[in-house]
Amino acid sequence: MSALIKLHVALALFAAVVTTAVAQDERTESERAHIPPDPPQHEMGDMSDKEMAELMNMDDSASFSMVAFDQLEWRDNDEGNALFWDGRAWFGNDYDKALLKTEGERVNGDYEGSVELLWDRVLSRWWSLQGGVAHDFGEGPSRTWAAFGVQGLAPYWFEVEALAYVGEQGRTAANFSAEYEMFLTQRLVLQPKLELKLYGKDDPANGIGSGFSTAELGLRVRYEIRREFAPYLGVVWSRKFGETADLARNHGDDADELQFVAGLRVWF
Repeated sequence: MSALIKLHVALALFAAVVTTAVAQDERTESERAHIPPDPPQHEMGDMSDKEMAELMNMDDSASFSMVAFDQLEWRDNDEGNALFWDGRAWFGNDYDKALLKTEGERVNGDYEGSVELLWDRVLSRWWSLQGGVAHDFGEGPSRTWAAFGVQGLAPYWFEVEALAYVGEQGRTAANFSAEYEMFLTQRLVLQPKLELKLYGKDDPANGIGSGFSTAELGLRVRYEIRREFAPYLGVVWSRKFGETADLARNHGDDADELQFVAGLRVWF
C-alpha cells in the first residue's frame, strides 16, 4: 500500500511540473522577456501631493497642444462632389484649454460652415464646460453667436456635445451630437454619429425655419494604420424637418439625402 501511495504522489508531482511548464510556454514573448524589478528595500515616508508629483515627474499643469480632423472627407452630393471637414485645434493643460473648432463643406466652389473659438474648463472627471463665440458663413448672410455648453463622456462611452447659441436680433440655436467608437479589431473601428440642430426663430435668408431643423446620422468604418492616421469609408443620412424642409423644397432641394463618403481621420 505504501508503494502505491508513493506512486500516486510521484505522478501528481510530475503532472504539476508538466502543467507549470506548459503554462510558462503559453506566455507571450514580451512576458517571457520581462524581468520584474527588485522589491522596495525600505518604506516610503509621508510626503505632500506636490512632493509626490515632483518625485514621479507628474505635472498636470503643463501646456500642450493638438490639431485633429475627425472628418476630412469627400461626399457624393446631389449638387456634385463635396469636400466636408470637421476639425479642431486646442492649446492648454488638463484643466483649461483654448479650443478652435470648425466644420463645413465646399460644393462647386461655394463654402458653407462655421468656426467656433471656445474656452474649455474641466468640471468633473468626464465633463467640461465650454463658452465663447461662433460664426456661421455661407451663401446667405453670416451670423455671429455667443456659445456655451458642455462636452464629455456619457455612460456606456458615448462622446456627447451639447451647445446653445444666442445671436443678434434675438436669434437662438442649439446643437447636440453623440458618437460612439466600437473597436471591431485593434485597428478596425466602427463609428456611428448623430447630430441634431434646432433654431429659435426663422431665418429664411439662410434656409432655416424655427424649431427642430435638421438631423444627420453617419456610420463610418476606419482602419487605423496608426492611431493618428486612419482612412475610412461610410454613409451619411441627413434630413430636414418642418419649415426648414419646406424652404429646401421651395429652393428645389430634397428634404432628405443619403451620401456615400470616403475620407481621412488625422491628428498631430
